[in-house]
Amino acid sequence: MAAQPSQVRCQPKIVEVRERAQTFGVEALTTPESLALALRSAAGRAAPGWAIRLLDVFGSLPEVLGAPLPDLLRQAPARVALDLALLHDLHRRALSEGLRRRPLLGSVSAVFDYLRIAMAAERREQFRVLFLDRRLALIRDEVMGRGSVDHAPVYPREIVRRALELNASGVLIAHNHPSGDPNPSAADIEMTRQVDAACRALRLALHDHLLVAGDEVVSFRARGLL
Repeated sequence: MAAQPSQVRCQPKIVEVRERAQTFGVEALTTPESLALALRSAAGRAAPGWAIRLLDVFGSLPEVLGAPLPDLLRQAPARVALDLALLHDLHRRALSEGLRRRPLLGSVSAVFDYLRIAMAAERREQFRVLFLDRRLALIRDEVMGRGSVDHAPVYPREIVRRALELNASGVLIAHNHPSGDPNPSAADIEMTRQVDAACRALRLALHDHLLVAGDEVVSFRARGLL
């Protein structure tokens, strides 16, 4: 059962928060107030308390919005957890739409932002593949491996097979380090070489391997590892 929201801090009433947002704009709200307003339909009058509690538990707004649904369910009622998961997915989809309309490699900051939203708060390693067309626009983003806190399985042949099914001309691979360590491991480097070799064999381009560690995104190509 999820714990109850904190009652320690002085919490504004949700109606007061909504009125201030309507009068001065949502940018006038604090982070806990904005989060509370977003949760008002699921949590009602308890929304301010849940906002404060979740920020305390997860540490920051990105961590709250990016937390996997099972983690949210351990900390909050199902309706609150689901609303947060939906907010996260809507944000990811909004960024994804932008990547479908323009070349990814000409919008590096947009790619980094997208991957931060998609992966930074994951508690376990996740391996994603962004499949690109000849214009280098996004065709599909798929999670192709989930693992432990320090390892996610990667199968180069499956990446290549899926790329051919989607008629992709290249891929961009990414994984996260839940520990926050931005340094690629020896296993990360070797895995990148294996994926690159599999792609080259079928004339597919491996454009980059990006490592997401907290707020930092590391490019293997920029580091000379690809």
